[in-house]
Amino acid sequence: MAGISRMDSRLNRRRLIAASSGAVLGTSVLAMATSAAAQDGSDITVTMVTDTAGIGDQNFNDLAKLGGDRAAEELGVTFEIQESQTQADYVPNLTAGAEAGQLTIAVGALLGDAVAEVAPQFPDSSFAILDGVVEQPNVYSIVFREQEGGFLAGVLGALASQTGVLGVVGGIRVPPVLRYEVGYVAGARSINPDIEVLISYADNFEDPALGKELTLAQYNNNADVVFPIAGRTGVGSFDAANERGAGFWVIAADTDQSHLGPGRQLGAARKGVDTGFFEATQFLVEGSFPGGTTDNLGIAEEGIDIYAFDSTVDPAIIETVMAYKQAILDGVIVPPATDEELAAFRPTPIEGAATPVASPVGSPEASPAASPVS
Repeated sequence: MAGISRMDSRLNRRRLIAASSGAVLGTSVLAMATSAAAQDGSDITVTMVTDTAGIGDQNFNDLAKLGGDRAAEELGVTFEIQESQTQADYVPNLTAGAEAGQLTIAVGALLGDAVAEVAPQFPDSSFAILDGVVEQPNVYSIVFREQEGGFLAGVLGALASQTGVLGVVGGIRVPPVLRYEVGYVAGARSINPDIEVLISYADNFEDPALGKELTLAQYNNNADVVFPIAGRTGVGSFDAANERGAGFWVIAADTDQSHLGPGRQLGAARKGVDTGFFEATQFLVEGSFPGGTTDNLGIAEEGIDIYAFDSTVDPAIIETVMAYKQAILDGVIVPPATDEELAAFRPTPIEGAATPVASPVGSPEASPAASPVS
């Protein structure tokens, strides 16, 4: 019941934000919202525009699709998908969505410029963007405090590591990925100030083979826990862990990916992309679409969490991770979100927190000669 109460509270808060920003929205958008209130979902078409990783990325786009599927089932909307093969597809796909229905949802920060270009051309249509901010009166921006999930992932990794070396494999260092990265480093240092964190970037979200290569390089450099923040590229981290075997771990980002490597996922930093997609649609159906506002979701708003721990993880580790989660909720710890904040960050001791312990499965096999990590 507590969870339901928090959800209701969050929805009411967002409706208040939407109402208070009415003067900014403009007459056409308000008229659209009033009209939507009289409709049920069967009169509404929602179009999802993917980034170039597309459906089947086992990550961000697939999570958004879950939200769209839920909206179709529970709200009765017509749910359509425009897949982007290249970045040149973003503007025409967003345009097609606006022409086809009432709400177009862009998936990912990389679509921000395209949304900013298309939204003013359709002032009577609604847009939402997941993981980005577009300051237009008919655009609802949904961002997350990834640094909070990254922080907890770093705590988990540092507690489980036997080598004192962790890894990050990133896609593109856009703001959501950056927040994950610096939060992870801060969380790891909160457990072990001397821990080493290797960081590699693939510069794309679509290359599992490169993700595997970068992860293997980190394992070869003595990392035993890697945090891929790389969309479909991150699938390669599981391929690497499967190849190396016992003692080599992955902490998934955004969603539980344990099916990619049974026994290789230490845990997962959850991001409510699916929830954000569903709620944006629900707001439109209810006539309370909060265009012109930005929602920033973290642990307190149930937009970020950590879960899906491997069954072998020591309960003392999970207990300590949860203690840090509570410290974030209480405001005792504020995870850094930028490079500058990370440089200024000083770990806050948590009473009763565990110190680094042995990995729940065992030590990694002897590493080959170290190879450079880009």
